[in-house]
Amino acid sequence: MPYLGLIYLVILVIALIDIINTDDAAVRGLPKFAWVILVVMLPLVGALVWLAVGRPAADERPHRQHSGAASEFPEYDHPGRYVPQDPEADREFLQQLRDRAEQQRQTAREQQRAADRTDDGDQPPATS
Repeated sequence: MPYLGLIYLVILVIALIDIINTDDAAVRGLPKFAWVILVVMLPLVGALVWLAVGRPAADERPHRQHSGAASEFPEYDHPGRYVPQDPEADREFLQQLRDRAEQQRQTAREQQRAADRTDDGDQPPATS
């Protein structure tokens, strides 16, 4: 029984890390903060109750549809990103963001060109 304390500590640490890394909306039973308090106050019992009851079920955790594959919007494809209920609406929203960003870049380039032209007009022409 010399390793009982180590096993106890490992279960406590695993439960606390899991609680902290779990999305607030996915936690079941109690608020996330209450789970942390429960596990700290009653370490073994709290950790086991968290693992049995509070932890989100595997089918409740969002999964990426294109895991490992390049997505249509790679700049938004990272682990832990919110997975939408309506992927088509999300795709439209992301496309609108991309279009708006491109429009803003185009406007900035035009403004820069206009500023460069006015700066060139103020200086005398270079002689060789």
